[in-house]
Amino acid sequence: MTDPSQPCLVRVKTTILSGLSARSLPQHWRFGLGVLALSGAALATLGSVPGQPALEQVVSVALPAPEVVSIDDEDRGVFREERIQRGDTLASLLARLGVDDADALRYLRSHRDAHAFSGNLRPGRNVRAETSADGELISLSYALSPTEVVRVARTDDGFATAKAEMRLERRVHMRGAEIRHSLFGAADAVGLPDSVTMQVAEIFGGDIDFHKDIRRGDRFRVVYEMLYHEGEFVRAGRVLAVEFVNNGKSFAAVWYEPQAAGAEGGYYTPDGKNLRRAFLRSPLEFSRISSGFGTRMHPIFQTWKEHRGVDYAAPSGTRVRSVADGMIEFAGRQGGYGNVVIVRHQNQYSTLYAHLSGFGPQVRKGVRISQGETLGFVGQTGWATGPHLHYEFRVASQPVNPLTIALPHSEPLADSLLADFRVRSQPALTRIMMMRNFVQTAALD
Repeated sequence: MTDPSQPCLVRVKTTILSGLSARSLPQHWRFGLGVLALSGAALATLGSVPGQPALEQVVSVALPAPEVVSIDDEDRGVFREERIQRGDTLASLLARLGVDDADALRYLRSHRDAHAFSGNLRPGRNVRAETSADGELISLSYALSPTEVVRVARTDDGFATAKAEMRLERRVHMRGAEIRHSLFGAADAVGLPDSVTMQVAEIFGGDIDFHKDIRRGDRFRVVYEMLYHEGEFVRAGRVLAVEFVNNGKSFAAVWYEPQAAGAEGGYYTPDGKNLRRAFLRSPLEFSRISSGFGTRMHPIFQTWKEHRGVDYAAPSGTRVRSVADGMIEFAGRQGGYGNVVIVRHQNQYSTLYAHLSGFGPQVRKGVRISQGETLGFVGQTGWATGPHLHYEFRVASQPVNPLTIALPHSEPLADSLLADFRVRSQPALTRIMMMRNFVQTAALD
């Protein structure tokens, strides 16, 4: 017995296919029509086979009664965050946070521990509160600084206040620019934070004199961290990798911190050479040289005299840093030098810093000092016509030109760490390579 629907199905299929060229159809349409043709044939074949009774089996499974948990059975907190507004009082801020708790307000107003919160309410900063459904305070958190947060929390005995370091989220950013006028100008033009720019100058300070070596057309590319707390920017972090092209010569550095306990991190060239110099090239982060090393006309006595150091013009109060680790040999007044600090370093090296307006907080004879630590501040004490730093670099007590002397390097990376260094430094170096195809030009007047 034939299926009476079969001739009709065949006619419909033939009509559709005859109006279309297989070559002109998209692939998925050709596949669909092929399935339609096969399904028609299958239906025709199945229609000619006598029907068979279907086998049925009833499966019965006993299911356990579902456990229904009521939201009311759990102590669910309500979280709110508010930005402190000008004119806010403690009561008005808590009201916007949904806190309806007289005990909490009393504690925050009167308890001495809570003053860390109530006494530091600054407009623009955020406060986060957790309360119960009826407004009872569970906890309150507030950022005191870029690195510290204060938290007030309910306890069995009332409330307690504690300070803690922020849990910061690190995000990697990348910037690059061509210098048209100055390093800081180019950095500002592409949105590079000042603290990152300062790090770049520190990293290459032993190879590049950023006071006099920067040229128009120099380029830099930098990969660095930006730190966030709960989605809000806190501050710039560490430079992870940087490339600087100065006068056609390329310098590259990458941060590496060995995993061994107590090991210190540092910056290395891509092949593992330690970039940290035993001495920084300059005792000031940025300034201009107003008088070089050698014979010059003395600005006060108007006679030709030997200038035994280098003068850096800078505003009064500019920080003066130690160029290397050492021990303070002298700190005080010394004739025409005014306020002076002399630091004794390794091997017969010593440095002198003169005309200071004041000294660093820990600076006194016999104190050990670290590279980069503050010795004092630029001034014009002694024989000085304006605020500047007189800086001397001495070898065996004899002054030498600090701008031209070859500065020694620190210890190289141990051979046992090279394999780990290559693996862990590769991601940041890869980002630098990616940026070589993209240069942001900082056009400055």
